[in-house]
Amino acid sequence: MGLDKLKVIDARATGIKAWSLPFSIFLLALVLAFGGEATRVALRFDRPGILEGDWWRLLSGHFVHLGGAHFALNAAGLGLVWYLVGRSFDGSRWLLIVIACLLGMDLGFWLLKPELSWYVGLSGLLHGLLAAGLAEKLRHPDTETFILAALLLGKLAFEQLSGPLPGSEGTAGGPVVVDAHLFGAFSGALAAILLRIRVRPGAPI
Repeated sequence: MGLDKLKVIDARATGIKAWSLPFSIFLLALVLAFGGEATRVALRFDRPGILEGDWWRLLSGHFVHLGGAHFALNAAGLGLVWYLVGRSFDGSRWLLIVIACLLGMDLGFWLLKPELSWYVGLSGLLHGLLAAGLAEKLRHPDTETFILAALLLGKLAFEQLSGPLPGSEGTAGGPVVVDAHLFGAFSGALAAILLRIRVRPGAPI
């Protein structure tokens, strides 16, 4: 086997590895989707349930969906987001960003949206991943990055002023919690910025 063939194999392996995190998220959400309504109710972010000690809902609620259409929409969004910004960080940093987004959304729901009784879906996390990737790419921006950042900010602003995008609730099959998008995007961007702060002079970033 020649060195040129080894390089091709290495490139393919790198590409597959780069998609391991979104694939894991997709697979988890897919498995939970097969559980149907009972699984969704048991695992959703549910304020009364959390108050009673169901702490797992703070995590699991982000990976269950309203139904097949909602899951398919988020799965497609996950693939698109990762295609656009998935190479902005390595796997360990992306994992930290995912955790930060989930924690940020949970805190936002709990402290700023006390009227929110329950929530399901990946959309908040998707906005967080996109915001984190764009925050990193804006360090050395190109035209595409500026356009995507403007679209994301415009979407968030529209949702805060006017509510969900027209048709989004019908497509998802239920109510859209637009604040999840805002909390997720803010948490993702903040996490990306914090990951680039130097711990000590001369530390690699």
